Amino acid sequence: MQSKLYLTLTLAAAAMLTTSCSKMGALSSDNFSINPSPLESVGGQVPVTINGRFPQKYMKKKATVTVTPVLKWQGGSAQSEPATFQGEKVEGNAQTISYRVGGNYTMKANFKYVPEMEKSDLYLTFNAKKGKKTVKIPDVKIGEGVISTSELVNRTLKSAGTAFAPDAYQHVIKQKQEASIKFLIQQAKIRNSELKGVSVQQFIQTLKDIQADEERKALENIEISAYASPDGGMKLNTQVAKNRQKSTDKYVKNQLKKVRLDANVDTKYTAEDWDGFKELVSQSNMQDKEVILRVLSMYQDPEEREHQIRNLSAAFTDLAKEILPQLRRSRMTINYNLIGRSDEEIQAQYKSDASKLSVEELLYSATLTDKADEKEDIYKKTAQVYPNDYRAYNDLATMAYANGKYSEAKDYLKKALSVKANAAEPNVNLGLISLLENDLATAQTYLSKGSGSAALNEALGNMYLKQGNYAQAVKSFGDTKSNSAALAQILAKDYMKGAETLAAVQKKDAMTSYLKAIIAARTNNNSLVVDNLRDAIAKDATLADYASKDLEFAKLQNDATFKTLTSK
Repeated sequence: MQSKLYLTLTLAAAAMLTTSCSKMGALSSDNFSINPSPLESVGGQVPVTINGRFPQKYMKKKATVTVTPVLKWQGGSAQSEPATFQGEKVEGNAQTISYRVGGNYTMKANFKYVPEMEKSDLYLTFNAKKGKKTVKIPDVKIGEGVISTSELVNRTLKSAGTAFAPDAYQHVIKQKQEASIKFLIQQAKIRNSELKGVSVQQFIQTLKDIQADEERKALENIEISAYASPDGGMKLNTQVAKNRQKSTDKYVKNQLKKVRLDANVDTKYTAEDWDGFKELVSQSNMQDKEVILRVLSMYQDPEEREHQIRNLSAAFTDLAKEILPQLRRSRMTINYNLIGRSDEEIQAQYKSDASKLSVEELLYSATLTDKADEKEDIYKKTAQVYPNDYRAYNDLATMAYANGKYSEAKDYLKKALSVKANAAEPNVNLGLISLLENDLATAQTYLSKGSGSAALNEALGNMYLKQGNYAQAVKSFGDTKSNSAALAQILAKDYMKGAETLAAVQKKDAMTSYLKAIIAARTNNNSLVVDNLRDAIAKDATLADYASKDLEFAKLQNDATFKTLTSK
């Protein structure tokens, strides 16, 4: 009986103590909530919003309480900015808490992420004073663990698409050679003086060159366009234009016969060349240019146009002297193709004497092999033969990057920029390396110079991902099928799109499977979690330990198969 009485008194004392402490003593985790829960790394930081409440009759009127968020893990800790609260009779600028009704508060905390935070606890520590007296308030644990999925970007970056500097080699290059023959007014006879002109002589020489090198030059056709100037009657101009067409056609066919070439000759004529007239007037310095152009815009009928222009006597004199003679002409155009070396010829030439290949042919030859060592040899040879072309250095860098040789890649890229400082591809690739080094400011500087590179948007996607701007990252990645693009979609909570992206990744690796496991975990498909983790760990054994600590798989911590997989 006595012992029961003692126990009753003890419990009563404890209750009184608790009541007393509630006024300025221990606080419960029930007084706090956090968002997100658990904590999650974003852009290299661990942000958290803490919502708390001081209970009724807790905050003494002359008390101050400084609350400090602290993240603790084995062997270390980090603290965020504190917040101070005060009672009603304290003079200060802190948030005032009513003694009678208590009060709610919200504070933001942020911690620079370190990997050890995955297994950590979030505490609130208190520094309280009532007047000049220090009051002890025990620490309160309000959260545990940090999801660090965003940090996987440091792994997905290793398989990021680098900026390749492509060759400009073409097996077939379309070419044109034009020539003009001018005629006297209302005449269609080709004058010998016109045939001695530079453009006509170049026309004839091109035909000879094609005939002499039919293996590398292929004639497609010849086009003839004959014109009459827009002065005089339509009937007369039509006949004149037709006759100029016929005489030019005859001349061209004679030239083809002389050089023993066959080709289609396509001819047409324009009776009154108003388009050419307008173009020449627009380009001239004639005093009445604007008046003439206004007439052309106001009147569509050819006769009315001519009538109105002839009324401008001074202007028409200039036209007759400077413009109209240029419109009495025929234009001849040779359309032909330059045929480059075949793949086999390029490869044979590389083996016999690579220096005889153009830089475009050399760079193109690297695309003809799937063997990395052969590609590297070609790029090195290209850099040797053409040291003033940045592309070989850049493409050597992309190979070094793919092999994880980032220092070597940087050396090649610096060499590329020494040749061409504004080259887009080396800047993009240096931006990617800066992201791997967690130097976001430098990465942004490099990427700002990457305009024109096909890989820029993907690189920007990786930068936004590192920054924690997931929506912008998804936008920049677009239809890119990469681990990084899928990671951005996962963090943006678009799991269906993330799964589609991972399924389409061409060179699937350990991270591809690991990200599939995360999607499976977030969509509550435990069997797929295990299957994908098994594949990921088989490709990269280090992921076993990583997965064992990863809160993405918290629900499987007691699963026997999961334990077996992650204990390897």
